[in-house]
This record gives sequence, structure tokens and C-alpha cells, in this order.
Amino acid sequence: MKNLAYIALGAVILFLAQSCAEKQAKNYNNETNADQGGVAFVKNGIEGGLTEIKASSLAITNSNNPRVLNLAKMMISDHTQAGNDLKKVETDQAIMEKDTISTGHEEKIRDLSALIGPAFDRAYVQMMVDDHEKAVELFAGATRNNAPEIKSFASKTLPTIQMHLDSSKAILASLK
Repeated sequence: MKNLAYIALGAVILFLAQSCAEKQAKNYNNETNADQGGVAFVKNGIEGGLTEIKASSLAITNSNNPRVLNLAKMMISDHTQAGNDLKKVETDQAIMEKDTISTGHEEKIRDLSALIGPAFDRAYVQMMVDDHEKAVELFAGATRNNAPEIKSFASKTLPTIQMHLDSSKAILASLK
């Protein structure tokens, strides 16, 4: 009886070790649980969030407009939370690519950093409108993804992204 328990315990240990080794091999080989659309969504979502946080941090220092400052604070808060949630999806889906901000977004942020006052406000809020129009499309598409975790995150976050777009449009209209 005691030997049978040892054999069963050994089998469980071997099964767990093999399972861990397969997961490590999968991660090592850069395989992912997500399809190409899911990987693109996660990477673009993370990049977009990092960009919004960086641009909004500039708004905190370069703007004196209370509406723009409130928008920037909301962007930093919401995109930080969404980024943390999306990083969990990235890990769970075994997406191993590095998270970066594209050269195009870095150029926009560099251009933005040279502005102050009303010129900065208009450029920053226009950037928020443009980026959130793209984000709404990205998130709407991801609500149809085959990976339940990606679909759920996109569905949960899309209303916030839409609210960011609506708020940015309203502020932009008031700046002109």
C-alpha cells in the first residue's frame, strides 16, 4: 500500500515536471497562446497606453488649462490601470515581445514637448482624439477575438476608451 502511494506521488511529480518543462519550452521558443490578431491587439494596446501616459505627463507640466489637466490626470490613471490589466493578459497569453513606443509616437511626443500654453493644449488634445479614434477601432475588433481573455479585456475596456474619445473631442471643441 505504501509503495503504491509512492508510485502515485512519483507519477504526479513527473506529470507536473513535464507540464512545467513544456510551458518553459513554449516560452523559450516564443510561442504564444494568442492568434496574430490577439498578439497585435495586446502589443498595440500596451504601446497606446504607454504613449498616452507619456503625453499626458507632459500635459501636467506644459498646460495651465484645468480641463486639459483633468483630462491628462484621467488618462494617466485609466491607462495605468488598463496597462496593468493588459500586462496580465500578455503574460497569460505567453506573449514575449518587448513593450515599446514606436518611433512615430516618440516623434509626436518630442514635437509635443516643444510646445506650451494654448498651442500645447490643442496639439495634446488633438493627439488624444486621433489616438483614441484608432483605439476604439482596435478594441472593437478585439471584442471578437477567439481568446476569451482578450475578448473580455477589450469588451470591459472599450467603454472607457470611448469615454476618453468623447471627452477629448469636447475639450478640443472648446479650445478652438
